[in-house]
Amino acid sequence: MTLIVQKFGGTSLGDAKKIHRAARRAVRAKLEGHQVIVVVSAMAQTTDQLIDLAYQVTDRPSRREMDQMLATGEQVSIALMAMAIHHHGHDAISLTGGQIGLRTDRAFGRARIREITERSRIVSLLNEGRVVIVAGFQGVDEARNVTTLGRGGSDTTAVALAASLGAEVCEIYTDVDGVYSADPRIVPQARKLPYIFYDEMLEMASLGAQVLHARGVELGKNYDVTLQVRSSESGEKGTDIVKESADLEQVIVRGAALKTGLARVELIGVPHRPGLASEIFALVGRREVVVDDIIQVVHEGGGSADISFTIDAADREQAKALAAELADEMPGMKAVIKEGRAKVSVVGLGMRTHSGVASRMFEALHQAGVNIENISTSEIVISCVINAEDGARALRAIHAAFELDQDPGAGGS
Repeated sequence: MTLIVQKFGGTSLGDAKKIHRAARRAVRAKLEGHQVIVVVSAMAQTTDQLIDLAYQVTDRPSRREMDQMLATGEQVSIALMAMAIHHHGHDAISLTGGQIGLRTDRAFGRARIREITERSRIVSLLNEGRVVIVAGFQGVDEARNVTTLGRGGSDTTAVALAASLGAEVCEIYTDVDGVYSADPRIVPQARKLPYIFYDEMLEMASLGAQVLHARGVELGKNYDVTLQVRSSESGEKGTDIVKESADLEQVIVRGAALKTGLARVELIGVPHRPGLASEIFALVGRREVVVDDIIQVVHEGGGSADISFTIDAADREQAKALAAELADEMPGMKAVIKEGRAKVSVVGLGMRTHSGVASRMFEALHQAGVNIENISTSEIVISCVINAEDGARALRAIHAAFELDQDPGAGGS
């Protein structure tokens, strides 16, 4: 019997009717002769409601206690899913991240998976004919503290299980029917992609595309897990995440993404001496602030420099504490934190061998009246940090400029 892993997100489990629909998909796979693991998220809005409740209690909730609280959302989902499968006449068992031995590091709120220690238990339950329902998004560290993997982390749980147990496929069921050239809620002309390469999907996910968790895509690539994104409503096949292949067309730009909820940290008048940047970002790392788009500008004369970088706005309190600490150590340095920022990007493996993509993107933003603050590039990505209020307009502009609504075979990008 082959093993498949099915993951259902919160919007796919929004009420009892949707839970039964997900349960029927798992039962159908079992009747087709598969062993089935189902990974579930918290029901729609549950996590947001818990976060709101925490901030009603305190404006600075402990990260450990936040994880302890947020993990309860998935515990509700696994129990309800198991009950639904029982209702349909099949055996199932619900397990938390701790019960499957999903061990993580101790980075509360964004923990990374180290190993799954209870694989033999899962295999034994599957061999007994049960559907195994696993709580996504959560694990435990070495001290048995409950940890969470970050928003969207249930995808990573599902892919980790698929990799660890050698599943034939990992099916990601969402409220959309695949991966699109851009967020269709912002760009109505966005086109569903029949396939996308791992590297492209990894960048799209990290740059704001919310269909898949970036670390889940990374795991899938590293362990050669077959990933499929499917609609929880229709069940029809949506988008395959595949390895780069000469047999598949490498368009110049595969898609565009918008990442919101960012802030920009500016350190103005930093002493320009060897090793200082290393010291600054070591301190950033110790405060568990995730950083990208680092830019340094050296002032005339070379005695001082300005360093700016973007962070998740959720880390602003840690960034403020960091700025205060740096100001104490470097008199004369000024720290500014600008919220309300976003990042708009284009992604495509074909950019490796084509020039002119950057100028085309910049011109599209210029014509749309969007000001660019920071620019970062890699082999397959060009990103611009902009004001959040310009985000939707910017995304629509670059999507149109690269004709991403067109089938590449019909002459698009």
